[in-house]
Parts: sequence; structure tokens; C-alpha cells
Amino acid sequence: MKPEDDQQPVEISKPSEQAVRDRLRGHGLRVTKQRETIYAALAATARHPSADELFGLVQPDQPGMSLATVYNTLEAFVDAGLCRRIHASGATRYDAATHDHVHVCTRDGRVLDVPEDLGRNLVKALGPSTLRQIEQELGVSVASISLELPSAADHPSRGD
Repeated sequence: MKPEDDQQPVEISKPSEQAVRDRLRGHGLRVTKQRETIYAALAATARHPSADELFGLVQPDQPGMSLATVYNTLEAFVDAGLCRRIHASGATRYDAATHDHVHVCTRDGRVLDVPEDLGRNLVKALGPSTLRQIEQELGVSVASISLELPSAADHPSRGD
């Protein structure tokens, strides 16, 4: 299997049209059919798609939509806090889950969510004193923690 074959987004529970509209409005964005379609597709996948992959997902519903519209819409979503950008090997990927959580980025470009309990343990290990020290030394205020763990190779015991 080629790495890009494994990147095809897997559907999870698709949000309702009203839930999508509420999320857009709640983040200060004007509701348009294109934004609704793009956000619904992003929120319904567990595979952290690239803009190109998301474009392929929305084409059946919006055949006239351009790739530039997908890119511009994703940037608006990131700016509004509606999704996050993940810099992985290869293409930039996007995640509609904006709560604090940890990703592992594989060498072949996949982005995997670390199970919540393990991610919480990792973030807790940083400790508040470390965060305060970072803030003091850099002169910033840390609003949230975003951890991405690049993998060196897949673990041999996993049959993925």
C-alpha cells in the first residue's frame, strides 16, 4: 500500500447542518454553503486531511468549488480557531479537534491522535513550573500546548 492510499480520510460521525452553522457563527464566521461543506467534511474525518484531500472530499457536493477556495477557507478556519494546522512530513494537514491533544506525525505523512489519557499524562509531565519558566524566559503567555511527536519509524508489533 502506498502512503497516500493510507491517507484517505475515514469518516466518523458527521456533524448536523445546524451544528456546523452554530460552530461557524460561534467562531465569528459568516455561514456560506462552501464553508459548511468544508467544515462538515473536516469534522467528519479522523485522518487529518491535507487541503488537497479535503478538496477531493467536497467535490461531489460542491463540483464548482476551487482548490483555492478550500485553502482560503481552511486559513479562515485556522485564524478563527475553528481548526488547527498540523505541519507533518509532506503536506500541511488540518484537524477540526481544537481541544488540547497530542499528535504523532509519521515519516510517511500520517498524523495519529495519541489516546487522550496518554496525551494528558504527557502534558502533565511538563508541569506548571516548566510552563511558567518558558513564559518568563521567552516573554510570552502560553495560551495552550500543542505537541507533535515525529516518529522515527512504525513500531514493528503494529500491523498497520
